[in-house]
This record gives sequence, structure tokens and C-alpha cells, in this order.
Amino acid sequence: MTLPFEVGVVVRDLALMERFYCEVIGCRVEHRSRVPESVGGPAGLGGELEVVWLGVPSGGCVKLILPRSAPVPVPAAPWSAGRPGLSYLTFHVDDMDPVVAELAAAGARPLSDPVVVPAHGRRISFWTDPEGNVVELVDGRGHRP
Repeated sequence: MTLPFEVGVVVRDLALMERFYCEVIGCRVEHRSRVPESVGGPAGLGGELEVVWLGVPSGGCVKLILPRSAPVPVPAAPWSAGRPGLSYLTFHVDDMDPVVAELAAAGARPLSDPVVVPAHGRRISFWTDPEGNVVELVDGRGHRP
């Protein structure tokens, strides 16, 4: 591999999702682009797209992808750990407490109660973002509050 890993997330509301991943999760906008129908169609991407590349501070990239040719359907079923395919995005943070404090106000929903769970010397927390994609936060603070 020549560059850090990237993941693409198809979204219904690009502005909402950009604010969520930048203001709450801590990503930063690196690049914006429009993929024309003449490229998106033949490449199997379904047509014209608007793409925002968000740099993850620790490396890698989250690409938010808004199809312009057709509306993005709402997922039919809620997330389940047993379903095949991409399950969730993991973000490692120094201290998840300030992030968790902002998630609900930003339109995210926790997937567990308690919201923060100790696991193998770390703390983890799973949430759905405003469009239902699952995000995992991990910090190395273990059982300490």
C-alpha cells in the first residue's frame, strides 16, 4: 500500500454528516470534488457524485459521498453485529468523555447502556451517527473514569 487507508460512506445529507465527523469526531476537510456522470457511471458508482475527503488526525481518510443522480434510500434494518459487510468505523481517541458528551446533541444515538464499556484495559462506546452508520470510540483509559 502506498497511502493510508480510506473508507467511503454514502450519505443523504452531506452538510449534516460533514459537521458531525468534523465537529464531534475531530476529522478535518482535506478536499472536495464533484465526480461527473461521465466518470461515475462507467466506474460503477451510479452517476454524478459529490465527495468530501475528511482527514482523520491519526491518519487515513473518511470519504463522504453524496450521489447526485438518485436519492440514497434509508437503510431497511437497524445495525446488527452479525450482518455481513462493513459494520462500523473505529476512532481511537485520547479521552472519549468530551466526545461522548457531544454525540447525542449532534444527532448520534448510543447502542448500549452503559454508554461507555470497559473492555480489555480500554474503554469503548458504540454509537450510530445521524444517518445510522455505526461509529466505535476507543480510548486506552481502561476502568478509570
